[in-house]
Amino acid sequence: MLIVPNWPAPAAVKAVTTTREGGCSVAPYQGFNLGLHVGDDSNAVADNRATLQQVLGLADPPAWLNQVHGTTVLSLTQPLDHVPDADGSFTEQPGLACTVMTADCLPVLLCDKAGTAVAAVHAGWRGLVDGIIEQAVARFSSAPDELMAWLGPAIGPDAFEVGGEVRAQFIAHDPAAAAAFVAIEPSANDKWLADLYQLATQRLQAVGVTAVYGGEHCTFSEPSQFYSYRRDGVTGRQASLIWLERDQ
Repeated sequence: MLIVPNWPAPAAVKAVTTTREGGCSVAPYQGFNLGLHVGDDSNAVADNRATLQQVLGLADPPAWLNQVHGTTVLSLTQPLDHVPDADGSFTEQPGLACTVMTADCLPVLLCDKAGTAVAAVHAGWRGLVDGIIEQAVARFSSAPDELMAWLGPAIGPDAFEVGGEVRAQFIAHDPAAAAAFVAIEPSANDKWLADLYQLATQRLQAVGVTAVYGGEHCTFSEPSQFYSYRRDGVTGRQASLIWLERDQ
């Protein structure tokens, strides 16, 4: 049910990504759907969320967001009492789980090497183009070279087809982004395969975050493990969470 990032994060930093395994949602949300906005039975989603909170040992519910493909990153100082519009969150408060949901978009988890701050970002291509990663990095008081990032499960570079207008927006920001796109023949169709992992890594490295991990999954091609909007249309959502452990 859970994927634990393989990265050298400090002991105080805890992070997971859920899969669709387990849970009580039924088809087409089969499994551990955590999205309330996708048409699934709200009671099933509530049960899945309660199970997640219990399994992770969180005293407070995860900080669920209404994601809008924007660049707003909230700073969390206490548990949320509503569901705000945002595509990322940051905290220095132990026990508050920064949380994003995805079903092909890229979840990016960040922490400082001292283990004093964490952030989670929902990075679809629009958010990446517009600077959601840069907004999250800017929340940290630590220098970017004192941060590390983990790229969670997203649609892989062999499955993410985009039009030329998407490629053009990335290249307008940084010509080096051209390396993350492969033309789909015939090239006259102006269709491309995009590598979200490479695009995110470029953005992280451009602002000084060089310790980047993850990026080995493809939500589209692993249907038993992951929800994929591109693959299924009507589908659930997995979640990626990161938090600072409370003192025992």
